[in-house]
Amino acid sequence: MEDRVRVVIAEDSVLLREGLTRLLTDRGHEVVAGVGDGEALVETVAKLAAEGAAPDVVVADVRMPPSHTDEGVRAAVTLRKDHPGIGVLVLSQYVEERYATELLAGSSTGVGYLLKDRVAEVREFVDAVVRVARGGTALDPEVVAQLLGRSRKQDVLAGLTPREREVLGLMAEGRTNSAIARQLVVSDGAVEKHVSNIFLKLGLSPSDGDHRRVLAVLTYLES
Repeated sequence: MEDRVRVVIAEDSVLLREGLTRLLTDRGHEVVAGVGDGEALVETVAKLAAEGAAPDVVVADVRMPPSHTDEGVRAAVTLRKDHPGIGVLVLSQYVEERYATELLAGSSTGVGYLLKDRVAEVREFVDAVVRVARGGTALDPEVVAQLLGRSRKQDVLAGLTPREREVLGLMAEGRTNSAIARQLVVSDGAVEKHVSNIFLKLGLSPSDGDHRRVLAVLTYLES
């Protein structure tokens, strides 16, 4: 199938790991490995990459053994540095701003941060996995709301209208213009106008290419 992706899952809960595996394989995707800690995740991906069989995306819990603090996100950051072509989607029980910021502060492609509750929305979760595997972004609405609310670039975002901020939030979730239009019950043309205004106000020129949508979301993360 055209959208089939190869996945490595890192989750210390065997039950959840097996559940994610079943969820993805039932929809035609291939889970090539499942591990229970951050160190094993990094080693497994490195081994697969050396064999020419690197996964398209990694799905990892933020907190894993041995300390159950930030092992998962640290492994994710390492993978984004060592294997930039592999998408990384992290799952967290809560919105942990420091971890989300650390993950998003690097490359603006192939990255996602979702709350574990989002897994229950099966279609949206699987769509997010595929989107990240293809180099897109997938951010949980609650993560977006918190990060935008505490932005260090409020002076820039302050120039956006309430509707433009709403559109930016939906862009951050990885939604297309058509999906945003359906959500806000407006025309595609209206959304395109809002998106163009956002790019203009955030100083993102056409030369920034297709990543302008992600750069717009990440502007507030710049130091």
